[in-house]
Amino acid sequence: MHLVWTICIGFLAGVVARWISPGRHAFGFFLTAALGIAGAVLATYIGQALHWYAPGESSGFIGAIVGAIVLLALGRLLTRKS
Repeated sequence: MHLVWTICIGFLAGVVARWISPGRHAFGFFLTAALGIAGAVLATYIGQALHWYAPGESSGFIGAIVGAIVLLALGRLLTRKS
């Protein structure tokens, strides 16, 4: 059940991150969910490294959104046309 909950929260975080960040994104359902899940994982590991979260504790919805926005920004930097 934890995995299903993570996917649902990840999808919602990906949708909110895409809505907040400017620009046009051509992501479908699966890429949006993957973006949110990756953002949640990124926020969890960074939060644990900085001792904001205890081991085994997840970042939560706001952390997942912030992580997804960071991933969107990194993707933009890497795919920017010169």
